[in-house]
Amino acid sequence: MTGTKLRNIGPKSAAWLRQVGLRTQEDLESVGAVEAFIRVKRAGFRPSLNLLYALEGALLDCHWQQLPEDRRAELLVAYDAAAALLPPPRGRPAAGPVTTTHTEREEDAGPSLNLFDSRGDD
Repeated sequence: MTGTKLRNIGPKSAAWLRQVGLRTQEDLESVGAVEAFIRVKRAGFRPSLNLLYALEGALLDCHWQQLPEDRRAELLVAYDAAAALLPPPRGRPAAGPVTTTHTEREEDAGPSLNLFDSRGDD
């Protein structure tokens, strides 16, 4: 972000936002907190949910920790809904089905000598 420093947005977050084309407060206002957060994630950065709350706080001009719990929940629902509509990232396949591999359990493998078993050589 350039120009006026936004509340809750530190140097690292500002750099991420610039990288995804959000350079001013007006840019952030035009896309909103959820879309800005999605853009940062899709660019390959690894923001925590605190960035989502910080972006919303910046738009509301309040500290991100002052966001009410119900507003945080609304942001999460909006993020989940928006993220579900996105295609998988380029260069990485969509997650495949989960498979389970069964291995033979030790007790089913047959008798084995314990390290401390005696062989009668005492």
